Amino acid sequence: MTERHPWRRYVAIGDSFTEGIGDPEPASPGGYRGWADRVAEVLSAEAGDDFAYANLAIRGRLMQGILDEQVEPALALQPDLITISAGGNDIIRPGTDPDDIARRMDAGIERLRRDNATVVIFTGTDVAFSPVFRGIRGKVAIYNENLRTIAARHDCIVADQWGLSSIQDSRMWSPDRLHLNALGHHEVARLVLQALNVENDLQPGVPEPLPAATWRQARTEDLVWARTHFVPWVIRRVTHRSSGDGISPKRPDAVPMNLPAPKLDESEQVD
Repeated sequence: MTERHPWRRYVAIGDSFTEGIGDPEPASPGGYRGWADRVAEVLSAEAGDDFAYANLAIRGRLMQGILDEQVEPALALQPDLITISAGGNDIIRPGTDPDDIARRMDAGIERLRRDNATVVIFTGTDVAFSPVFRGIRGKVAIYNENLRTIAARHDCIVADQWGLSSIQDSRMWSPDRLHLNALGHHEVARLVLQALNVENDLQPGVPEPLPAATWRQARTEDLVWARTHFVPWVIRRVTHRSSGDGISPKRPDAVPMNLPAPKLDESEQVD
């Protein structure tokens, strides 16, 4: 007989990765599903109404914003399982120091562990496959080594995205090249459940083959991407705005998965 998992209150905190951006689902709160919802669905299927889930993540949040805005509200929900992914938006900014980002993460993890909840943290993805981000591969690797040390110090579980080869594939990413698509989020959900040692029926995602493209077609796609996604991102950085401005958490209260989360305003349901 399979042993039941021990968790009954799961709270996810972080940025767009945890909010589920890139995995649109109109029936989900905020219009996105994502890996955290998928993990909660599996945990809930076993525990039923005894299981409650909240997701406080907000797109665009930097490390300090996550620590300042989400840690204490998460602890107030009295979770026995917490996932936190933070620092990705800091790492991709020019001139940031991965060691400094990690020091702040360490302080946040110490707070999250104060009530002995199980805490899961994430290494960053190996971005060698990505023309857009391979230049920061070294920063990601340094940050990851810090995260492993933090996890060992505070007895956290590590969900190792760096070693998750299935998402080192452009077909697992949304058109903005920054967020995972539905298949990518599915793969991360499988990774988290494996890290938690929770049996599940999720099968590996198999992306469709990419159509053959000429050099000219590929460069045209690059230009479209730059105009549609990269330039707006730069403008937000220069003007000190965030894609998460005005956005509220999609699941602010820990409730059973079969109960609807509070509806967001229409203005909060688009990226």
